[in-house]
Amino acid sequence: MAAKTLMVQGTTSDAGKTTLVAALCRIYAKQGLKVAPFKPQNMALNSAVTACGGEIGRAQAVQAQAAKVELSVDFNPILLKPQSDKNAQVIIHGKVFSSMDAQDYHDYKTIAKQAVFASHQRLEQSFQRIIVEGAGSPAEINLRAGDIANMGFAEQADCPVIIIADIDKGGVFAHLVGTLALLSETEQARVVGFVINRFRGDIKLLESGLTWLEERTQKPVLGVIPYIHGLHIAAEDAVSEQQQVTQAKLKVIVPVTPRMSNHNDFDALRVHHEIDFQFIYASELKATTLPPADLIILAGSKNTRADVAFLKQQGWDQQIQKHLRYGGKVFGICGGYQMLGQTIADPFGIEGDKGETSGLNILPMSTVLSADKTLKNQQGTLTLAGKNITVQGYEIHLGITEHFSAMTPLLSINNQTQGAISEDGQVAGCYLHGVFDQADAIDTLALWCGASLQNSQNLEEIQEQAIEKLAYVCQAHMDIDKLEHILQQWRNS
Repeated sequence: MAAKTLMVQGTTSDAGKTTLVAALCRIYAKQGLKVAPFKPQNMALNSAVTACGGEIGRAQAVQAQAAKVELSVDFNPILLKPQSDKNAQVIIHGKVFSSMDAQDYHDYKTIAKQAVFASHQRLEQSFQRIIVEGAGSPAEINLRAGDIANMGFAEQADCPVIIIADIDKGGVFAHLVGTLALLSETEQARVVGFVINRFRGDIKLLESGLTWLEERTQKPVLGVIPYIHGLHIAAEDAVSEQQQVTQAKLKVIVPVTPRMSNHNDFDALRVHHEIDFQFIYASELKATTLPPADLIILAGSKNTRADVAFLKQQGWDQQIQKHLRYGGKVFGICGGYQMLGQTIADPFGIEGDKGETSGLNILPMSTVLSADKTLKNQQGTLTLAGKNITVQGYEIHLGITEHFSAMTPLLSINNQTQGAISEDGQVAGCYLHGVFDQADAIDTLALWCGASLQNSQNLEEIQEQAIEKLAYVCQAHMDIDKLEHILQQWRNS
């Protein structure tokens, strides 16, 4: 028997689609059902690597953890990774297909749809529930033609749809009624209910509005989910809000660049109660100075040459040099590691225009980007601060980095060295994402910076606690029985 498919769409981006899908995946998994997350088309710079070496959105990896299943490229058949404001790398079933501008991809959607439904059909044969996450809003009029991310998928798959809205931003009734009104009659008919997210206050004050909404739309409100404080779950793409720390032993900053990717590398650092962690944004109105810190981390990038040029435009390259002169530490991950070198060359125009860009010239090395993308889950040994720590992570990168002089390697993976530590011990970097997802590695990083931490946690444990809390709250505040009745009564074509 084919799986029951349920789709979650949102009135806006960041309405709560990702977290609701994760919650439902865990709720159904705890009921003993085999459940799969699914996002037909995802535009995100945070990604994960499957066991077969495919690339999918990071949010689907967290949802798979919630569902207690191994990662599959079928969970996210189309992944778009923006390289500029007009161009994106198109990844199909985990592998790079091409780079396209918006118009080219719009024309290509009819072919991309085949990949989407091939994945959905495979999941139907292997799972009992498929919980689908939409993208953005289904009411984007300019994107309706050839849509495969929202109602275009739901119509062809003939699945029921829940619409979720964020009340914390205001205008929740206008968002829900307006979104419904902009759908076609057949699309409206498959909307089986609403969920209101991030509610604060006395629910009695909202009840008259809920009654009005149900009478106006003839659709039930399936739940009002309260604002969950301290929920540390991976964001799909938006940078998460800052953690407030009162007794910090370590100050870490990450300069934010336009094409920063995989900022989830910092999730375990960001929520640590002894680490003052900050993302630093450049102001468009005035020069932005990097604040004093023990450690500056340069993140990954989907367009490394453009992002290192951005760092220089802000004057942050000079501020990083000053930081080093005063004894601070610098760590680069993936694209950030490439930035530490002398040059970054893109002879084939893989990430943008062909050419070569000067790096920060901190480490004696250079990088050449190539068409072949490295996609691997890895386990190795991190050597830092006199410690040898076992770490796990994943590589997602283009290019080969060549060292011009002997440097101490940072990692040993499969009896091969990777990354580097500068001669003075102040600068380090590597290609391994997730290197600081482990508690031992966090403690070692702190020791390298002259600090000693306590009670560090593995990111997987942090995520697991968040998923359990999310599922508990959603089950308590949603009518799961009514939702199950709707699913059982829905007749798939």
